[in-house]
Amino acid sequence: MRNALQEQLLKAGLAKKSKIDAVAREQAKQRSANAAAPSAEQAEAERQRREKAERDRQLQAERNAQARIQEQRAQARQIIEQNKLKLEGDSDYRFTDGNAIRSILVTDSLRKQLAKGSVVIVRFDDSYAVVPRAVVEKIESRDAGMIVVDHGRGGTAGGGEAEDEYYKRFVVPDDLVW
Repeated sequence: MRNALQEQLLKAGLAKKSKIDAVAREQAKQRSANAAAPSAEQAEAERQRREKAERDRQLQAERNAQARIQEQRAQARQIIEQNKLKLEGDSDYRFTDGNAIRSILVTDSLRKQLAKGSVVIVRFDDSYAVVPRAVVEKIESRDAGMIVVDHGRGGTAGGGEAEDEYYKRFVVPDDLVW
């Protein structure tokens, strides 16, 4: 599409059609080159936008991970609440939780089940609960840190076979309660 001046020059014979087309193509190239080459400010703004988008993705991934952890802890807590055994008895069962020695009241049959590993002590809110072995895997898959005492696991936590041989020399009475 030509402007009025170009039309007048063509009618007057002062310009050729090919020359006007060449000038129009050149002007179109210059316009597209100006639009394609962003200025330094535009490039900086684009870089900042990409960095912000990346930070936002990382923050969202962290939030999603935290939400997943909270959800798994809530599921473990719900499993414990549904399966916990009633803690009542006349004797204390002492165990270590980290660096502290804790105790719960148990009956003699529950004490024997704890020793065999058929029941396990787990953290429940600010206290402890006893749950059957059947639900331990479910709890452990969601939050292994909730399990405090589990005598049913194979092996010892310490030095292994050599240490076991050493301690076999010392006989511990069956009625020992600490």
